[in-house]
Amino acid sequence: MKLLHIDSSPLAGASASRELTRRTVARWTAAHPGTQVEALDLVAEAPAHLDGDSLGFRLQPDAAALTDAQRRENAVSERLVRQFLDADVIVVGAPLYNFGIPSQLKAWIDRVAQAGRTFRYTASGPEGLAGGKTVIVVSTRGGQYAGKPAMEAMEHQESYLRTVFGFFGITDVRIVRAEGLAMGDEARARAMAEAEVAIAAHTAEPANQAQAALRA
Repeated sequence: MKLLHIDSSPLAGASASRELTRRTVARWTAAHPGTQVEALDLVAEAPAHLDGDSLGFRLQPDAAALTDAQRRENAVSERLVRQFLDADVIVVGAPLYNFGIPSQLKAWIDRVAQAGRTFRYTASGPEGLAGGKTVIVVSTRGGQYAGKPAMEAMEHQESYLRTVFGFFGITDVRIVRAEGLAMGDEARARAMAEAEVAIAAHTAEPANQAQAALRA
């Protein structure tokens, strides 16, 4: 089993999402011995946002007609989508920034959202091509949004990631949430403790592919 560990917070050691993804990966590997872990730090290795050179993914036989810049950007996109497709489990650190996700994480999504690789359009509508994976989203928030309709309407972080991974065909999306982190020391401690409970629950369950193998 391969696990892809993704972080997107620029706060380094002060990041709650990085602390919680670290705990999540540690618990997963303890519960599932033999898991191979690959780390992707989207701050240290942030792909460029899409532009005229990186928009569109160009494979053979068109490669000969590409510019040097297009070849470089194509190689970045190919590396990221192959890394994503090869993973059985993806742990994503996703802090809430201005009601959405960090731009580094959005840039990664734009690279792996490749028609014919992670999804395709059919006569009956879009079809995800990356099913059978488990995604654990580590969601961190300064305020409190869950269970508050007025606040939930402003949240485009967990809802967006569920939509994106669902579009890719992934049905096993689990959320580890720590919110209210900026609402005082007591609220932060409570949020981190609640997230730890969620980590224990989500990492104890087998991955989607493992469940499929048991049913086969």
